[in-house]
Amino acid sequence: MSQAGQPYDLSYTQNRELSWLKFNKRVLEEAEDQTVPLIERFRFLSIFTKNLDEFFMVRVGSLFDLSILAPGTRDNKSGQTPAQQLEMIYDAVRLLIQQRDAVYTQLTGELEKNGLRDIAYEKLKGKEKEYVQAYYKEQVQPLLSPQIIDRNHPFPHLKNKGLYIAALLQDKQGKKKSFLGIVGVPETVARILFLPGKTGEFVRIENILLAHVKKIFKIYPIQERAVIAVTRNADISYDDDQFDEAETDFRSQMVKLLKKRERLAPVRLEMQGESPQLLRLLRQMLRLNENQSYICSCPLTLEYVDLLKDCAPSLYDPPHSPVYPDYLNRQRPVWEQAQQRDILLFYPYHSMRPFLDLLKEAAADTKVLSIKITIYRLARNSSIVKHLCAAAENGKDVTVLVELRARFDEKNNIEWARELEEAGCQVIYGIEGYKCHAKICLITRKEKNGLSYITQIGTGNYNEKTAGIYTDFSLITADRSLAQDAVDFFQNMLIGNLHGHYQKLLVAPFALKRSLLQMIEDEITRGPKGHILIKANSITERQIIDKLAEASQAGVKVELIIRGICCLVPGIPGKTDNITVTSIVGRFLEHSRIYCFGDGDQRKIYLSSADLMTRNQTRRVEIACPVESPELKEWFSGYLDILLADNTKARRLAPSGDFCHIDPAGAPPFSSQEYWLKHPPHLTPTVLSKHAAFSRWLSRLWKD
Repeated sequence: MSQAGQPYDLSYTQNRELSWLKFNKRVLEEAEDQTVPLIERFRFLSIFTKNLDEFFMVRVGSLFDLSILAPGTRDNKSGQTPAQQLEMIYDAVRLLIQQRDAVYTQLTGELEKNGLRDIAYEKLKGKEKEYVQAYYKEQVQPLLSPQIIDRNHPFPHLKNKGLYIAALLQDKQGKKKSFLGIVGVPETVARILFLPGKTGEFVRIENILLAHVKKIFKIYPIQERAVIAVTRNADISYDDDQFDEAETDFRSQMVKLLKKRERLAPVRLEMQGESPQLLRLLRQMLRLNENQSYICSCPLTLEYVDLLKDCAPSLYDPPHSPVYPDYLNRQRPVWEQAQQRDILLFYPYHSMRPFLDLLKEAAADTKVLSIKITIYRLARNSSIVKHLCAAAENGKDVTVLVELRARFDEKNNIEWARELEEAGCQVIYGIEGYKCHAKICLITRKEKNGLSYITQIGTGNYNEKTAGIYTDFSLITADRSLAQDAVDFFQNMLIGNLHGHYQKLLVAPFALKRSLLQMIEDEITRGPKGHILIKANSITERQIIDKLAEASQAGVKVELIIRGICCLVPGIPGKTDNITVTSIVGRFLEHSRIYCFGDGDQRKIYLSSADLMTRNQTRRVEIACPVESPELKEWFSGYLDILLADNTKARRLAPSGDFCHIDPAGAPPFSSQEYWLKHPPHLTPTVLSKHAAFSRWLSRLWKD
């Protein structure tokens, strides 16, 4: 954000929030794609809905606060105030909701043809209705806590994204005055109830409650009724003034902040179905304006899609099992193999197992002295934690930097931190004011002639679940220079030093952006011979955007592969006409970050945890690690060519700010993710060359 009056060239940038909404539209388009298996399309619809929920919790919540605290602040990509951005968001979201509802209607019709039926309560007959009524009476009704809202019954706190049945009730004395009744849908009850003997036929729990609302509020006539959900601001602040000065433990402070999040102000009201009087009354009680309320025909949450898997496995993508890299010998310790050559794991095509095996070996190895690691997000049943605890219990020095401020994972990380401490690990929480988003692990072993090291650096989290659905890279190396950088990094984190000097690693918040700007400048000096190729999730940082525009104006070829937010608009004459932006949205989430500068033998390639966002470059601890092996550099060059050759799941950003499907222009359909599913990476020199040759062929095909 900028202060009013600060000059920015807005001709080649677009608003961050609008760009994010366009990304979520691309997710919604996957739900429309007839080539995607039917329930996978329904899953994309669920992802779109969940994404939008978090967008309102975080981005809309933040803008809402900013519109009150600093109404004159202007976005440095669009020049808009917070209030103007909110109006733009509300209008754009309304159109997306209409599109989402239409897609839902289409998908439910197609699912019915395949035996998956969401049965309306009113259509139940005979034994089916008896079964549902018995279920309601025995399993649901005892859990209900209905409430009326009048002078003696204040409006209840509605949980963030909790489902409720709201009813407009008529006064029992027969007066004209209407009032509100609320009953929550129990969270402990399954979202759907399958009908006996009818595989794939089910009733949603909220519809069962909706049908029983007359019995729930039995002494009051019902005028209107609807399923509702409230979205609350979840953008809690971690600033010092939010904490209790008497509370010295950061973990305890975080627990208090999480409780505060649960009570933050509403920013959106959703209602399934038309109930105009009820909607007006709810808006009044929640203090929301008309723009903050949305009427939907689609269910307000769709996560029950995961409960349908056993009903129709043929409607899902074929099962995918990440493979153990065939260039590794499972009978030999990973430590020994890493000492001989760099190991690159490519998720989700490769299994995370080699890294887990490495940790397990280290925990049991009597010669291993220490393990140091950063933790941002973990799987629910984390093998990482299990091995770290075993190492500590075996007498190793285990240091774990746990980021308690990982949004929506704060509670999980607090619990993991406790478990690690109880096992004897040294747990630290990073540096005040800066989230630690870096992914690095260092293992130190005592040898006859001194110490040896294995360093692992990744683009994604130490999370076994997401490693099966996100594309990420994990580099395991015995390089001593990188190990020394890792030693220095952890020592700097322990003493709160953000200004550390490193031989090879680029570390935010101080060195990374400066280095990226310098490498862009180096390509600018090469003019039309310069080449910049960057893969990231998002780009919002104004300085980097302006420097890339400067590179374009100098004739440098700039290729960006940006999955999500892209505030840089390519193709603007005289400004960004040498820049292309590609986005790939497919079965797997494109999550890895790769920075490339130059071509041929002189090309510099970095793997990084950091996106090109202001928060990553200036307000987080991030790491970028050079790829130095000639074979791996060649492989990454080929990998990026394969991404750029995608003409199926890829879209290109137009000068209008919209993403458009790629015209294959006679080339055969090609999906990069499908390619890797059919050709799991074999990172031996021979196969590396084959992939490189294939990528060059694709590149020629694309240019022709």
